[in-house]
Amino acid sequence: MIARTEEDFIGLKEIGKIVATIRDELVKRTAPGITTKELDLIAKERFEQAEAISAPKGEYDFPGYTCISVNKEVAHGIPGDYVIREGDLINIDVSASKNGYFADTGISFVVGKGTDLQKKLCQVAKKAFDEGLKHVNPGSKISDIGNAVYQTAKDNGLTVIKNLTGHGIGRAIHEAPDHIYNFKNNWDDEVLKEGMVIAFEPFISSQEEEVYQEDDGWTIATEGSLVAQMEHTIILTKEGPVITTI
Repeated sequence: MIARTEEDFIGLKEIGKIVATIRDELVKRTAPGITTKELDLIAKERFEQAEAISAPKGEYDFPGYTCISVNKEVAHGIPGDYVIREGDLINIDVSASKNGYFADTGISFVVGKGTDLQKKLCQVAKKAFDEGLKHVNPGSKISDIGNAVYQTAKDNGLTVIKNLTGHGIGRAIHEAPDHIYNFKNNWDDEVLKEGMVIAFEPFISSQEEEVYQEDDGWTIATEGSLVAQMEHTIILTKEGPVITTI
């Protein structure tokens, strides 16, 4: 999507605020003893109150209103009977639409103290996002974003997931550009344009660089590596990137 009008900016910011508020509440409510399904039902209630539609549920008939991934699960985890425990690495991904505008956001965090590696992954995911954000401007190349993410990971003794990417968003949950890689990819090197709306989401991994899909047809996981992600929806402007999901 190319955001051109005041209506576009208002609509994108409204749904961005909704998913950000739900994301933050779910993070706050995540504690030992609660199930991922209970967290998801909180999101369901908040979507209804905001008159917003869960994107995974509404667009793909996903078996949940949000994606909640635990430990070696990286993305698209199905909320269920799993009871959250102290030391779990959790990723909560919230995406939705309202009045035809979409937003997508996610964050990884540790329940309780966690290990040094878990905490480092989350810290580096944020740092990689911040470094990549410096290149989210009209005229920059998509590969500049990926290169910043990859170099940040390597500088910290970590790596990235190469077969999960960010994407365009706005009037649909997934739009062009189809891929915003976590590494420098010169063969898919679009120049970013003013008004473009993207979901930028670095995936920082402790070791593995690829994920696989589990037998449930949804959950994406590693063989054993831990992964942390940070995701925001961003509008590109001449004045700088506008993050809608904060």
